[in-house]
Amino acid sequence: MKLYSSVVSSNSRRVRVVAAALERQLGRPLGDGLEIVPIDLASPADRERLTAVNPNTKVPVLVDGDFMLWESNAINAYLCAKAPGQTLLPTEPRELAEVNRWLFWTTAHLSVHVGGLNFERFVKGLIKLGGPDPATVAHHERLFHQFAKVAEAHLAQHAWLANDRLSLADYGLVATLMPAKTAQLPLDAYQRIQALVARIHDRPEWAASAS
Repeated sequence: MKLYSSVVSSNSRRVRVVAAALERQLGRPLGDGLEIVPIDLASPADRERLTAVNPNTKVPVLVDGDFMLWESNAINAYLCAKAPGQTLLPTEPRELAEVNRWLFWTTAHLSVHVGGLNFERFVKGLIKLGGPDPATVAHHERLFHQFAKVAEAHLAQHAWLANDRLSLADYGLVATLMPAKTAQLPLDAYQRIQALVARIHDRPEWAASAS
């Protein structure tokens, strides 16, 4: 299998950390191994290579023989299905629904505003589009707080996001928060979210997924 991935992409990191975690659980590589295909998103040639496997021109993309799959959460579910005995994505309907609830929540709500703040405070300057727009920053910060409070309150009662054990949901949230510094995310009020991030960052698979 090949994974088209960028080191600056939180969505790519979401897949790489899960792949590393699954390999730790299995005690061996996934399938015949997972080859990382580095993509420089600033390179027109790499963008062209990416378009050949994903019409959205985004990373990550998994290529498994003649099967091409994009969207990080879909890729992670597929990798779990190929890892017998894995514990990151349950099969019992309610437990599976709990994991999916948080995966969809992160994608639909929190990541939109993390990405928006990172664009305003970091990406715009990088690509010479000027400084952050105060109204847009205020909009994203307001909604970031609205949704971060939901996870913070949940983590006051639970060690992990879903089913009281480590799952794809936790890796998904922590990967989403990867640009915390460049986006200047207002995380000071969310000690439990920060604690979850620290626990994931301390795990061997996080370090293994850095490149």
